[in-house]
Order: sequence, then C-alpha cells, then structure tokens
Amino acid sequence: MKPVPRGEILVSAEQAKALDREASSSWGLDPFALVEAAGRACAGVFAGTYPGLFLNPGLRIAVAAGSGNNGADAMVMLRALILNGHAAAENCSLVISRVPGETEHTPGSEAFRALRAMGAAWLPWDTRREDSGKALESADLIIDGIAGTGLRDRLRGDPLEMAGLINSLENSFVVSVDVPSGCGDTREADWPVIYASATLAVEPVKSCLYHPVSRTAAGHILPVTGIFPKELQESHGSTYLWDWDAAQKIIPPVNPDDYKYTRGTVEIRAGSQGSAGAARIAARGAQAAGAGLVRLLADRDLYPILASGSGGVMVDDGDTALSGDGRFTPDAMLLGPGWGTDDSRLPVLRRALDAESRGTALVLDADAITLSRDFEFHGSVILTPHAGELARYAGISKEEALASPGTILARLSREKKAVIIFKSHVTWISSPDGRLAAVDGMTPALAAGGSGDLLAGLCAGIAGRTAKRQPRGDLFSAAVAAAALLTAAGKAAAADSGFCDPLTIAEAAAKLAGAAWMGGVRGQRHG
Repeated sequence: MKPVPRGEILVSAEQAKALDREASSSWGLDPFALVEAAGRACAGVFAGTYPGLFLNPGLRIAVAAGSGNNGADAMVMLRALILNGHAAAENCSLVISRVPGETEHTPGSEAFRALRAMGAAWLPWDTRREDSGKALESADLIIDGIAGTGLRDRLRGDPLEMAGLINSLENSFVVSVDVPSGCGDTREADWPVIYASATLAVEPVKSCLYHPVSRTAAGHILPVTGIFPKELQESHGSTYLWDWDAAQKIIPPVNPDDYKYTRGTVEIRAGSQGSAGAARIAARGAQAAGAGLVRLLADRDLYPILASGSGGVMVDDGDTALSGDGRFTPDAMLLGPGWGTDDSRLPVLRRALDAESRGTALVLDADAITLSRDFEFHGSVILTPHAGELARYAGISKEEALASPGTILARLSREKKAVIIFKSHVTWISSPDGRLAAVDGMTPALAAGGSGDLLAGLCAGIAGRTAKRQPRGDLFSAAVAAAALLTAAGKAAAADSGFCDPLTIAEAAAKLAGAAWMGGVRGQRHG
C-alpha cells in the first residue's frame, strides 16, 4: 500500500532551481510573474493570519532586502500591503543591501522603483548604516528578504550585519519570506540565521525549514500556495510533510467483523532493572495504535511487576518464553525500549532477525538499535533512533544528523534496507526505496522520558495491523502514521493536561486512532 502524498511537497534548493527553470521554459511563468504572484500571496496570507498587527494606523514597516528574488518578494509584499490599505507608504522603509541601477531590469529593481514612487523611504545599508539601523530599530514589523535558499555558506558582510541587528531587536515582529535569512540546505548549527516570528513558506516549501538545526528559527511556518501548478511541484519534489489529518488516511481501518488476531498481534521485548516503565509504555502504545493482542515478554525479575495491572497486555516470563510458542505468531515484533545492551540480549535479537528475514515486521528501538548495528536486515525493519543513537549507528556527529537529516537518512535506509524514524523536534522518516517524509513536531509535551517508547509501540501496533491486510506491508506508511499520531497526541494531551506522563499521551493517541480507524467497512479503499 503506497501512500498518496497529501501534505506539502518539500524541495531542496537545487530542486527549487530546477523547478523555476522548467516553470519559465515550459509553463510560461517568467521570473517577473512568479515574484509578483509570490509577493502578493505573501501579503494576503500574512494579513489574514495576523490581522491584529494592522489595527494600528501608524504601523511602521521595514523591509530588509538583499539583491536576490527573496528581496524582490519582500518588496512586492510590502507594496501589496500598502495597496490593500494595511499600511501607509510614509510609514514604510526599504533597507537594501544594494541600490539597483536605473537601467537595471529585474524583479527586484522594478519592485524597488514602485515603492520609491509610492513614497516609501529607501536606505542603502552599505552607505547609510546608521540611518538604516534606525529604520529597522523603529519598525513594528520587519519583513526579512535578505537571503534565500541559494545561500551555500554562512552569512557574511552586510547581510550578516543586517541579520545581527534584526536579531537584537526585542519588540519587532519579524516575518521572513520563503526562509529566514541564513537558512539553507547546508546550514550548520553555528551559522548565523535570522530568528523569525513567522516564515511565509512560498511553495514549493523548502525542506531546510524542517531541518532540526533550523526549525526554531522559522517560528510559525505559514504555507503560501497558488504560485506553481501542483503537477510541476510533484515532478520535482521528493519529500513530503505529513500531519495526522493526512497520515491517518494511509492506514486501513479496523473492520467491524475483525477479532483480536485479525487486528494484528504484537510481541514486545523491553524493560530492565530501573526501566520497567519503558516496557509498559511501549505495550500501551501498541494497544493505542489498534493492535488486537499485545504480548510483553519481560525479564524474570520484572515479570511480577509488569504483570500486575497489565490490563489486556499478556505479560510472560521472557527468560523461558519463545516467539511463536503456540499462543500466537506475532505479526510485528518490538525490541529495545529500556532493554539494555548486555550481550545476553543477542540470542533474542538473532531470533527476531530470523523472523524479519521471513517477512515479520520488526521495530528496533533504543538499546536494540545499538545491538543491531552490525547485523543485516531484509527490508522489514523500522529503526527509531534519536540524534545520539543515529550518530553512533551511522558513525557521524549529532550535529550532522540534525543539519542534514534527509541526505543522511536516505543513504542509511538504502544501505541497511530499513525504514528509519529519526526522532527530534521535527521527525524525519526514510525508506529504502527513496521516499522521505517529515512530521513537524515542535511539541514540548513529547520532550520527556518515555515518549520514544510510546512511538516504538505505536509503530509496532500499526505495523502489526497492516501486516494482516498485506504481508510485508508498507512499513514506511506505518512509520509516517505513527510519527504523526504521536505528535497529534502530544498536542492533545498537553492542551488537556499540560505536562503529563507518556501514558496520558498514549490515551490521547488511542482516542485519535480510534476515531480514525474504528468502525470501518470491509472493502473500503484508503489512500
């Protein structure tokens, strides 16, 4: 079951350039038309999202513009705000890195001349730094169009000075056009960037906005659509941004005549001394995702602890029980939450990998990821590392993982024949076949011990359910749905309970999953 993209298409800087070229050569969309459309659309989206900003008749707006198309977009946006009555030209300023020549004919030069004719003040940063700085300091709203995604290095010179001043201002609302200046595909953690209150993400949305290293700089990301034909975007995009509304549609519902075995069975090996809670949370996650039967095989010393109050989870002595021992053969297996990395775990891991080689879905989390580093997979594994685990597993630094997740994950998934869920404040998912996805997290409720165990359980539960419908089911879809479900559940639980236990988030996940997947009709088509 291949998921049909329903979220936003994400592109790299190179993909965006190729799309621009094709838009001009094959679709008749020249740069002037695209800048005009983007700037006007930015103005409409921003004014519609933040109407309260424009209640002040004396609103002072400053545009910080570089010489590229981002600067042109920002100036067209300001012109549209003035023409639509949201701002008065005499209260607006242009702080530009370079004044266009009078014979220059570019989208930026034309936008500059229009604003100058309308009466907006214009100040070149290179020759009038003091006046330019005062214009930025006195602005209520700053529109950032200094640099775009074509930036291959850190900000330097005038753009760096402009960005530094803008970041020092505490009372201005800063909105970036397309990306915050300094944000790009190759940005590293210590490279300067503008920290925006909001970013107007002009379609196709740039994937670097969702790199964990840069996500917080973008603030509230506002999609700006209607610029390019969808067919053109899909021909150049390779990554999709998913949310729960879209992801729930790629997983089939439970049929009214299902019973526990047809809803999928999950076997979990988790927990150790001091980490018994990880096992309980993971098991509840599998239940919350709709698994029909969850079996938790615990260490003998943990068995009485976990068996007490286990509800519908079958808890057994993991020291003597074997997988597929006659009670049921699991449709999905989960190893690792709170498990430890002792070599005594290796025989269990080998048996699980043998089952994986025959098509059983296998989720490896936490300590099991570390233990499995030198083993071979056969296309039925989901790995769920956080930044530290991914760095150790791939032999890279945490900083590299956070800066370029798509590139790293695509290579690693292909080499290891595994779906990978990279857990961070933005979750990235990769598949051996080259598919990439991102789920925008930014959910503080999930920044707590146990949320990763819950995600692993959700993955196993969804993988087990879908395996009943399709042997060797699409684990990428299961991973995308699990990540989106966790994010939505974290937000729902935080709204209801504030800071809360992961088991509370599991209950929120169960409600969301039940609303989406219970009560289906056999034969119903999905995604």
